[in-house]
Amino acid sequence: MARPVTNAAFDRLLTAAGYGNAHAAFARQLNLAGREQGAWRYDAASVYWWLRGRRPGEHVQAAMAKTLARKLGRTVSASELGFGVPDDTGTCAYPASVDAAIDATEQIWVTLAKHLDRQVNGTFDRGKALQAGLGWRYDLPDETVSRHGCQQVTSTDVQSLYTLADRFTDLDRRHGSGSPHTRAVMADLLVRQVGPMLRGTYTDAVGRDLMRAAATLAGQLAFMSYDAGEHSMAQHHVTLGLRLAKAADDRLYGAHLLANLATQAVFLGNAREAARLVEAAIDGAGRAPAAVLTRLHATAATAYGQAGERRACQLSLDKAERALDRMDAEPGPRWVGYFTPAHLAGAALKCLGDLHLYPQALRYAADALVLGSQNPRTRALHTSLVALTHARAGDTDAASNWSRKLMEDVSGVQSVRLRQRLRELTTTLRPHQSSPEVNEVMDALAPGPAAI
Repeated sequence: MARPVTNAAFDRLLTAAGYGNAHAAFARQLNLAGREQGAWRYDAASVYWWLRGRRPGEHVQAAMAKTLARKLGRTVSASELGFGVPDDTGTCAYPASVDAAIDATEQIWVTLAKHLDRQVNGTFDRGKALQAGLGWRYDLPDETVSRHGCQQVTSTDVQSLYTLADRFTDLDRRHGSGSPHTRAVMADLLVRQVGPMLRGTYTDAVGRDLMRAAATLAGQLAFMSYDAGEHSMAQHHVTLGLRLAKAADDRLYGAHLLANLATQAVFLGNAREAARLVEAAIDGAGRAPAAVLTRLHATAATAYGQAGERRACQLSLDKAERALDRMDAEPGPRWVGYFTPAHLAGAALKCLGDLHLYPQALRYAADALVLGSQNPRTRALHTSLVALTHARAGDTDAASNWSRKLMEDVSGVQSVRLRQRLRELTTTLRPHQSSPEVNEVMDALAPGPAAI
């Protein structure tokens, strides 16, 4: 059964222009109107969904208005089309096509760049997260991503995007998510530099590398948004990154992004959904290098640990540790180089602590802190986790000692995740506040959440 039309304004314009029963004809004329921006492939199905609430990008709306104006013999403004102006940047559905992914990516970047210093609200949508995982895993691959637009794109152009991604990644790891302005600046660069490239001219080979680079940038902006507590924005960018990774035919990076989505779900307490997401990531990664498998199985362990599934958690930890032993021989893609034995130890510390296996968890404490100088946020997160695990185990002296060390690590790091960890620590220590040592630590931690 066909869904009811929700965009009555657009429906009326189509009918008045003679396209009421000729949606395919309108799509063909629209493709012609937008040919300067690339090889559009809109069809009757595209029109169907536009009539039922899907919002095309602003550049597509401009071409729609132009097409309708030619038939109606009068000026048609984009505001008459009934799509409105997006007031938020909530979660999006997994795009069905590369063109739809490019449209959605441009739209979210433009919206974010226009709202400097605005905190984006919204919630994590578990249903859409699972749909994105299924779409990435089971949709058919794209036959080609070549395109003909205004700007010629070369391999050298694409390599510059990886350099851009590395810079933002380093900034994020050293200082945390930063202010909303930091993410808006990144979005502005994406609008001005990456958007035109996605709509340019490129071969299939260059196009797939471009999609991979764009997925990398979307994934980085997603993680920064997650660390800042902007969960709908983070989910939106992971979803788009997954679709771009699919277009790039890069199953390993797609699996990495899906594992990031699972990590976000764990943080929000959605353990069951997180487990399903990371299971799809492991399945989709296939015969992956050891470094990638280590990361994926570590993420699975955290999901199972939070869900209380002790056996599945231990099995995942065992798989991660076996893969870790092979990492030197199978290093994997460059982007997974960040994942070190300390990251696996941190995952073990968390999942075993969630299972209340505190002595076992604390065996990983020392290894979790063997981190390079480029990872101050991870060091602060792991140090706070060690303190929290001691506190939950009832050892307030050790928890107090680690909390003092923690105060050395939090300076200069802005992270909602770290702020949440500190809240958990102070909540756990509060019943023991009569102890002078605990009281001293509580006073030291009190201003921390506001400053981080």
